[in-house]
Amino acid sequence: MLGFLLRRILYMIPTVFLVSVVTFIIIQLPPGDYLDTLAAELSDSGGLDSGTMQALRDQYGLGQSIFVQYYKWITGIVFHGNFGLSFEKNLPVTDLIWDRLGWTFGISLLTLLFIWITALPIGIYSAVRKYSVGDYAATLFGFIGLAVPNFLLALVMMYVAFKYFGQSVGGLVSPEYLDAPWNWDKIVDLLKHIWMPIVVVGTSGAAALIRIMRANLLDELYRPYVVTARAKGMSEFQLLMKYPVRVALNPFISTIGWILPTLVSGEIIVSVVMNLPTTGPMLLRALLVQDMYLAGSLILIVSMLTVLGTLISDILLAWIDPRIRYQ
Repeated sequence: MLGFLLRRILYMIPTVFLVSVVTFIIIQLPPGDYLDTLAAELSDSGGLDSGTMQALRDQYGLGQSIFVQYYKWITGIVFHGNFGLSFEKNLPVTDLIWDRLGWTFGISLLTLLFIWITALPIGIYSAVRKYSVGDYAATLFGFIGLAVPNFLLALVMMYVAFKYFGQSVGGLVSPEYLDAPWNWDKIVDLLKHIWMPIVVVGTSGAAALIRIMRANLLDELYRPYVVTARAKGMSEFQLLMKYPVRVALNPFISTIGWILPTLVSGEIIVSVVMNLPTTGPMLLRALLVQDMYLAGSLILIVSMLTVLGTLISDILLAWIDPRIRYQ
């Protein structure tokens, strides 16, 4: 098992390197750069003269080749933990993203727990009680969750919460607690607000995993080993949990690789709509103004979540399923 873990971790190093190269190329693809965007925004007020443009280009290193820019960026990250300078804010990227990353990861992890707690029992029930009223209700929830865009669900829930329950909407705390120090009242207010983005972001993921769990479990329920265990007198609940559910969990667990980055990247529009202090609005703004080091760092972090999620799913699968060989 230890050798398996070491190999999987070593595989991550070239993967992350290639991801960083692709990320930097992608953020360089749009024509122009940050200074061109800035000059266009200031065109009504006279814009920037050529001397100022050249001075800023030299200051930010935008006049250098893409290879030099990438080398400085990646070596700064690897050896100094420095993700570069945000052109728009004129501040180190690390100073801008860590607070927002904390909120983003916190909401994403809580959303992941919500998805699992919701999808696992509903998926099992839907498979065991096939074609029952509950199964049809779960199917309806799945179709609605997959069909309704997250931002639209956010708007509807915000309207209902404000119109019928008088709750302040937008942000993670009420306006009076924005600059207040953390205390019990602020924590309670946070809990009153944070459930909404968790439900909004997690609904589509839960709906998809319900369908996956149902399909996987239906494939296992009528296998010969289940019939044999039932014929030997094993209780239905013990049989269900010990054999078919455990086997059906494999594809369920393997989805961690795409759920983690989907949760982080999928909350961009939701964060803008709900005014959440996460990385979503910051990434959108960075892409619009071509703030390449800020945008590239955020995209790189989201991409690394895919690699990390795949590693976690591989470890869990190797632990749960004895049929998997470490070689």
